[in-house]
Amino acid sequence: MAQYTPQELADKLKEGLLSFPVTAFDADLKVDEAAYRTHLAWQSSFDVAGLFAAGGTGEGFSLTPEESARVVWMAVEEAGSRVPVLASAGGSTAQAIQNAKDAEAAGAEGLLLLPPYLTECDQAGLLAHVSAICSATSIGVIVYNRANAVYSAETVAKLADRHPNFIGFKDALGDIEHLTKVYAKNGDRLFYLGGLPTAETFALPLLQLGMSTYSSAMYNFVPEFALEFYRDVRNQDRVAVNEKLNRFVLPYLEIRDRAKGYGVSIVKGGLKAIGRDAGSVRPPLQDLTEQDVADLSALIDAAGIRPRDAAMAQPA
Repeated sequence: MAQYTPQELADKLKEGLLSFPVTAFDADLKVDEAAYRTHLAWQSSFDVAGLFAAGGTGEGFSLTPEESARVVWMAVEEAGSRVPVLASAGGSTAQAIQNAKDAEAAGAEGLLLLPPYLTECDQAGLLAHVSAICSATSIGVIVYNRANAVYSAETVAKLADRHPNFIGFKDALGDIEHLTKVYAKNGDRLFYLGGLPTAETFALPLLQLGMSTYSSAMYNFVPEFALEFYRDVRNQDRVAVNEKLNRFVLPYLEIRDRAKGYGVSIVKGGLKAIGRDAGSVRPPLQDLTEQDVADLSALIDAAGIRPRDAAMAQPA
């Protein structure tokens, strides 16, 4: 059972850094439960505001519904007593409803609703889709504004009016005019988080548009640096943010941009570089090359941000 009401969850999430743990796979690309639990134990040992299981960085798009439910259940069991754990839902409306029910049964605190699968849709369809998921669960629901699911300010307002458990708006487009309209129309009824890759690059300007937090993929392998970066953003310390951008984030992007799909692959590459290997990515993604991993490892060292805790955390 969830420990937070939807509004309590929103209040918690909007004031801290968020992240999506990778899902560990073994040599046969099956979910590696022991390695996943080890990673969760480490990730939840820092002062992070929330962890989203089976999300984009967690390769939720490659998980079967049964695997997704199991991954969320393990995350709640391993980390839920220390940090709010949220799940993801996607695919068809029926599949997303099943994801939501599985997440609530596992004890997840909330849900990130990914865009519907493939098809184009207009505002009336998006409204019906999200309403169906919100009505199927009592936990907090956050929509992900991207791809074929671009929510108008009016649609967001209708959802907020109809569903008390609709609590958040995550953006992966960075359209300033659109974000201004959404925030102006809905204000503090919701919380707003950045979801552009890599989120640190956009964090400071998006703060001015009402986005008090964002999801950090690099938190997976350099958590202390990611938390320091977030504190600098919230303090609006432009000098410190720019220093960290130049020292690590921008060179990191150069490695990320070497191949399509590396936005996820580089996170597992980072874990390999620091000695916390979580296995390969599943197709259609591809792993970083050995040279890419070596370059990333060298960058981590040059930036002076290799995690201090070098020993593998043990599952609770």
